[in-house]
Amino acid sequence: MVKKILIFFSMGLFALGMAGCSSSGHAGSASVQTGPAEELPEQEVMCAIRIRLGDAVLDGVLYDNPTAQGFAEMLPVTTETWHAAPGFARAFDLPAQIAEKGEPGYGYEPGSLAYWDEGPSIAMIYEASRRETVVPVVPIGKMTSDASMLEEYEDIITIELVEDEESLSGTGGTLTENSGGMTENGGVAGGNETVFTADTKVWDVIHDPVFGDYGRLIFPADRSISDSLTLGDVGNILTWYSYVSPERTVEIANYLREQAALGEQIFYDIYTEEEKAADPAKEDTGLFFFRGTPGEKFAVTNAGGGFVYVAAMHDSFPHALELSKKGYNAFALIYRPGAQTACEDLARAIAFIHENAEELGVDVSDYSLWGGSAGARMAAWLGSYGTAAFGEADYPRPGAVIMQYTGLSEVTGAEPPTYACVGTSDGIAYYGTMEERIRRIQAQGTNAEIEVFEGLPHGFGLGEGTVAEGWFDSAVRFWEDNMEK
Repeated sequence: MVKKILIFFSMGLFALGMAGCSSSGHAGSASVQTGPAEELPEQEVMCAIRIRLGDAVLDGVLYDNPTAQGFAEMLPVTTETWHAAPGFARAFDLPAQIAEKGEPGYGYEPGSLAYWDEGPSIAMIYEASRRETVVPVVPIGKMTSDASMLEEYEDIITIELVEDEESLSGTGGTLTENSGGMTENGGVAGGNETVFTADTKVWDVIHDPVFGDYGRLIFPADRSISDSLTLGDVGNILTWYSYVSPERTVEIANYLREQAALGEQIFYDIYTEEEKAADPAKEDTGLFFFRGTPGEKFAVTNAGGGFVYVAAMHDSFPHALELSKKGYNAFALIYRPGAQTACEDLARAIAFIHENAEELGVDVSDYSLWGGSAGARMAAWLGSYGTAAFGEADYPRPGAVIMQYTGLSEVTGAEPPTYACVGTSDGIAYYGTMEERIRRIQAQGTNAEIEVFEGLPHGFGLGEGTVAEGWFDSAVRFWEDNMEK
């Protein structure tokens, strides 16, 4: 992911570090004068924000200007950072340019949060060690805490709005008929069942009584969700993803509710109560079951999210639903963030399905593992190393691994048949790396194929309405071709 940002070093934000090479900040002698050359005019504060750096938290504010408002609409954001200028600023990329841009300039103040449109990127200026910036930036806010730790911090950060206690605590009210963008429908289970729409609040879905305690896991449990977020805008919290379909989101929410209302068990814990008590993080795990034909083979779909959160609504639920429509039994895994714990959870899920195959009504032979981004790495690692490598008994390896947009290059020699797809404009997973891995798998005599789609970015999911449309059917055919006859 960081590799694409290296381009910016030669283009612009790296030039922030050169801003002290002259008194003007553009050219001249090599003498360095510290501190901003001029004071910025005071700006009205729009809202408070919080920047999480691991266990540490920085407080900050956003200014009341159009650019800051555009940034606020993107929050929460979880992303990697890079050092734009050691001793001066750390930066992070935005998923898209901000439409409403203020007048850029070269001024800053200690703690400035500054937007650069060509990135698009935000610089977090933690040390007033330069006279001015070289590239024109728009001040959108400032960090009000001591931000010096940014000089050494090199991990994931999360930026989120700070809401009042009432907003943070709930759903904006109890779930009632015809409230929050929902309508009545007399179809499901013969009663007046609530039907979700694009205007339905996410919190109203989470707290729908039909879902019980697991409603919170339908959406990323590790993301801050505003009480105003609707199903139509879920893509706003799915960092690194593109082509998030509101129609799909609504379809999946309604499918899950309909199945639960019919009395079907759609969610399964994979850990016992004792295990969850010993490790509370395991509370946020489990399998959503998208039923196909009883007795048919199964698949486990694994969403990505940079091992920071689980983007199931775009990266695994749609795949599982489409597999169920084809008659296959599909499970979408909700796992703990972190590569090791995620793989342990996938190993446990595979074990759980094998151990409960009769109750679940699935055929465990020639099962497949699917994944996008970080989820694709999970599928590949379990395919190559097996469940025993992650703390479970040694269950059979999958009949096929289906991988989307991940730059994994490792080949162990024990890979199952593997299908992969990626776009040429993916700035996180380079398509050449994926092509080379597939060639190496093929060279060891294992079936493998890859589809590369011109111009597609990272995280395109099912790819509906794009040049990738149809890849899903190709992947299912690949799985079927590699089943034992």
